Amino acid sequence: MKASTLLLVLAALRAGVLNADDPAPELRLTLAEARETALERNVELRVEREAAAIADAGELRARGAWDPLLRVDVRARERTDPVNSILSGAPAGELAPTVRSAGLSLGVVQLLPTGGSLTLTSTLAREKTDNVFSILSPAWTSSLGLEIRQPLLRNRVIDPARAALRVARIDRGRSEASLRRIASDTVAAVERAYWSLVAARQAVEAQASAVALAERQQEDVKARVEAGTLSESDLATPLAELERRKGELLASREAAARAENALKALLLGDPADPAWASRLVPADEAEPAPAPSAAPDVAAAEERRPEVAEAAARLDRLAIEDEAARDHARPQLDLVAGYTGRGLAGDLNPGVAPPFPSGPVEVPAALDGGPGRSLGTLGEGRYPDASVGLSFALPLGNRTARAESKQLRSARRQAELALLRARQQVGVEVRNAALAEETAEQRVAAARAAHRAAETQLRAEEERFAAGLTTSFFVLTRQNDLTQALLVETRALADLRTARVERARAEGTLLSDRQIQLHDAAPAAVPERGTR
Repeated sequence: MKASTLLLVLAALRAGVLNADDPAPELRLTLAEARETALERNVELRVEREAAAIADAGELRARGAWDPLLRVDVRARERTDPVNSILSGAPAGELAPTVRSAGLSLGVVQLLPTGGSLTLTSTLAREKTDNVFSILSPAWTSSLGLEIRQPLLRNRVIDPARAALRVARIDRGRSEASLRRIASDTVAAVERAYWSLVAARQAVEAQASAVALAERQQEDVKARVEAGTLSESDLATPLAELERRKGELLASREAAARAENALKALLLGDPADPAWASRLVPADEAEPAPAPSAAPDVAAAEERRPEVAEAAARLDRLAIEDEAARDHARPQLDLVAGYTGRGLAGDLNPGVAPPFPSGPVEVPAALDGGPGRSLGTLGEGRYPDASVGLSFALPLGNRTARAESKQLRSARRQAELALLRARQQVGVEVRNAALAEETAEQRVAAARAAHRAAETQLRAEEERFAAGLTTSFFVLTRQNDLTQALLVETRALADLRTARVERARAEGTLLSDRQIQLHDAAPAAVPERGTR
């Protein structure tokens, strides 16, 4: 209901459509419009929506740990290594041979769901040297390798990437629960303020009716005084009562203004909003429809209440962090296996001079060529390099990991107690809300019966006064009884409405009962209590 009445009127106020001379234009407002406006303008709810968006992005970021990592390295290099040997291979007049190279290397690293990693590397380089012992210059070297590393102790069950993803999922669920909690509290506060305003307006009407009755009684007594059937002193009683009721009317109007301001505080986010000068008129004043009072279902309320979900999420997060800390205290033992194939090809080094004369130096046919031949020798598997082994690391002392694990275990026990306290609080609230609703329904029935009886008594007393069988004092007393009965009924109806709102909030059904959708995205699953 985006085009709500309140928003339209507020827009009209800002546009100057309403009469500027009218000190208090009326804004008729339904309860549904009040709920919608509060949800749209509530600052805390808007902040929590952004927190939910941050949590969604956090889960996406955690998943990014499994995105493959591509490394590209392009390098040109010239080096002359110091050589302390008679077989240095340096050309005549030089201390050492010089090597000039240019190469390209590619690497891809992929994390595995098991906590391990897969690394694929490949290189292709061109190398030219004046070393007289090198057969090939320029020479083309190539390689293609694959390495798998799988943890066997630390990081086998849980590793930083998997822990971060599970924590991000829990944070997303906690953020969803927090959003529901704030929305539920906002809706409950708006409905309570709305029905309080309705009750305050009805109390003003009741007090105004009482003033009208007192004025009518005063006129009646005045007429009898003028007719000589009553003395002048008999006018004092209705006059005093009239002034007393006028005072109560003023007090009820102040209470109604305070109730209106309380509702405006929930609906208007800007203290300079022109609607503060308007008069809110509730459009929904129907009495609550009778509803059967079902027995409170505490277990179902625990499943629905966002406070319990938030406490469970905190416990789940600490459980994951505790598991990760205990795993981090273990020694590291990884299984490492790899295979690398290498290739080589090139042209005959023009300056080659073998240390022992044995005829002309020739390039083997398998190595004669450029980069294509180098890759060919790679594919032929002429230079394999396979390995398998274990890598072990033992942190000596490891006091940091052990202390962190101890802290998290204590924090986890605290979270378990907080979850227990949240469940207990929900149970108390549900039982109290059910009791309050039942009591309010009984109070409404009793107040209505008292109202009907007070009306009957007032009519009877007025008939007796007309017949001269009673005094004005007793008529005014019956009027007060009727006014009091009406106020009690009004308060009982307001309490019944509030009790039903509180029960829906306590049982976690307030948003679903009002068919309120916070956003289009499906909410995250609520974390299981106490599990990772």
